[in-house]
Amino acid sequence: MSDSLSAVPLLQTPRLRLRTITRSDMDAIYRLHSDPRAMRYWSFPAWTDPQQARDWFEQRRHFAEREESWPWGLTLIDADELIGIVTLFAVNRSQRRAEVGYQLLPSCWGRGYAQEALRAALAYGFDALELNRIEADIDPRNQPSCRLVERVGFRREGYLRERWHVNGEIADTALYGLLAREFVR
Repeated sequence: MSDSLSAVPLLQTPRLRLRTITRSDMDAIYRLHSDPRAMRYWSFPAWTDPQQARDWFEQRRHFAEREESWPWGLTLIDADELIGIVTLFAVNRSQRRAEVGYQLLPSCWGRGYAQEALRAALAYGFDALELNRIEADIDPRNQPSCRLVERVGFRREGYLRERWHVNGEIADTALYGLLAREFVR
């Protein structure tokens, strides 16, 4: 049984390191997914049991081994504690497409870290994985996330009404797409 999700390459931005997620990160993963603010617009409710982090790790390890998911843990350059995650998932190499997801601890919001991490993951997807299209599924009420993907070149391509049911609340989806030729580096 592996102690890390996958052998994702180490990526670095001016302020961040995107690295492999390991079993030793489970406390940080739980802290991220159990924070109601961080999970407000997510497709599942905030976690309430640390076992959920271990289950998440095993499920993601399975997808990573099959190269259907490329998960990175985000840390500041000068520290090794996870402040967030960014993942290329639902990777379909034959169709040259994937989806992207990202999440930061609320204490790190508003500093541009999400944009740095997202740009690095997108560049890897388009360059190393030779993807042509990357998609993002965003709750349209999450305006900061909508603005983030638009800043890096995503276009809003669709709107799905009442797509998610989380914690007794019904939420819509704004679908965004980015083609390799449109990606602003």
